[in-house]
Amino acid sequence: MNIAWYITAHGHGHAARSCDIIRALLQRDPKTRVTIVGRLSDDFLRSRLPMDRVTAREAVFDIGLVQRDSISGDLDATREAALAIVARRSALVEQECAFLRGGAFDRVVVDIPSIPLETAARLGLPRFAVGNFSWNWIYEELASGDPRWAPIITMYREGYSATDLLLRLPFHEPMEAFPRRVDIPVVATAGRNRREEIARAANCPIGSRWVLLCFANVNWDASALDRLERIKHTIFLTLRPLEWRRRNFRALDRLKFPFTDVLASADMVLTKPGHGIISECAANGKPMACVERRDFPEARVLIPAIRRHLRHAVIELEAFYRGEIEAALTAALNAPPPLEPAPLGGAPLAAEIITG
Repeated sequence: MNIAWYITAHGHGHAARSCDIIRALLQRDPKTRVTIVGRLSDDFLRSRLPMDRVTAREAVFDIGLVQRDSISGDLDATREAALAIVARRSALVEQECAFLRGGAFDRVVVDIPSIPLETAARLGLPRFAVGNFSWNWIYEELASGDPRWAPIITMYREGYSATDLLLRLPFHEPMEAFPRRVDIPVVATAGRNRREEIARAANCPIGSRWVLLCFANVNWDASALDRLERIKHTIFLTLRPLEWRRRNFRALDRLKFPFTDVLASADMVLTKPGHGIISECAANGKPMACVERRDFPEARVLIPAIRRHLRHAVIELEAFYRGEIEAALTAALNAPPPLEPAPLGGAPLAAEIITG
């Protein structure tokens, strides 16, 4: 089977769960090949997938949310960038028709741009979507009736309506734009605890509190970083290219120490509410200190999931940017056990459905 897999330009969480399902597909059938279409670094893909049967192609079909950093978005810039995609919609469909015909693909899967679904429908290819939210829902929530968003929302609704089947992940909005939906468990992989190796490689005191920072970037100023540097007995771990040159920060090479292994080796995570990191914390049994995210509607469905499935603490947004996080780190580590475990095992089930 030859599969074209399209990944949104918005965030690594979509890419991480897609890689978990792709790995399950490759394990299921040694003849399966996958072409990943998106905007992902080679290091990210090689840290998560065996690349002998995977090809990467750079192309973008959605914009997600234009962000000032990993927490704060720019709504006006998002609208203008999304309208530019709408203006190119017909050309992008024609471009992808040529690509899919030339590649002799058997399936198209998206997480979760809409244009490739339109393209696959035109060619009569089986087409699947994976996700916990739809972009039309996000933009409807953000737009608050602003008519300038109407063509963007229409594009996504029309594209999603062409889906054969949505594999709907936990912690979701209704996703009513998709005509057929099936619910699957969390897609995430438990890592391998390599704490002693990381301690040696990065000069990390093994008895300190290790906090994995899960952001693409954060606009901390010098005074905030000074506060973080003064937190005692705490090491902040990042994966390059995210790096701060401070006494208690350590940047790791994701090819030597893949994300899931670093997560399994850390004591906890400091992050924003995101579907991917919630899922991976659940799979690895890690507590989370998460910063408020006020400008993204998905947080409304993710915060209840954090409260139910993880040990956690929430950090007020302004306090986070001031670097005032120590109390929340302690609270998350000392929080009571979660109310119930998250439902796991979504990747092999998704692979079975896609190939069935």
